Amino acid sequence: MTRRGSYAKGLAKREEILTTALELVARNGYRRTTVRELANAVGLSQAGLMHHFGSKEELFTEILRRRDEADRAEFLGDPETTDLPDAYVRLVRHNAGVPGLVRLYNRVSAEAVEPEHPSHEYFGERYRALRADTAEAIRRLQAEGRMPAAADPDKLAVLVTALLDGLQTAWLYDGGTDMAEHVAHFWELVRGE
Repeated sequence: MTRRGSYAKGLAKREEILTTALELVARNGYRRTTVRELANAVGLSQAGLMHHFGSKEELFTEILRRRDEADRAEFLGDPETTDLPDAYVRLVRHNAGVPGLVRLYNRVSAEAVEPEHPSHEYFGERYRALRADTAEAIRRLQAEGRMPAAADPDKLAVLVTALLDGLQTAWLYDGGTDMAEHVAHFWELVRGE
């Protein structure tokens, strides 16, 4: 019984760490959130914190995974029922309010292109799932007559993913790019409005 209780406590502590880390990185930014600060915030030593994750890279990957889960639940939902263009506009508007998480995402995703990086598999799976969900939602919109039938859903899904990531990078450099406005304009172009 002790082992089962310890496992549950470990999972609860891991959840607390990820929730706290998400808040700290969103508020303070990636570069200004240290492992020490995070450990203190959850009542652990640095070694105790890292016990729950294999490395700092793994910790940051799990923070991003948690962010994705929260964003999916709040903005994207079910690809069979979500108004995809509106969902992406709301998502990028939200991202403009959490620059620390956007910086973390950009930094880790760039580093993770190397196959040996601990986040490589996570990002590969993330992109495949995002493209598949986006393509499925586009197919549904086409069936409903709300998206041109001539648009290739799979190619459009790749373009949407590239647009979202590219806009975030541009926004981090100049801060004046209204990501939501650009995403809304993109969908207007695609729909021929």
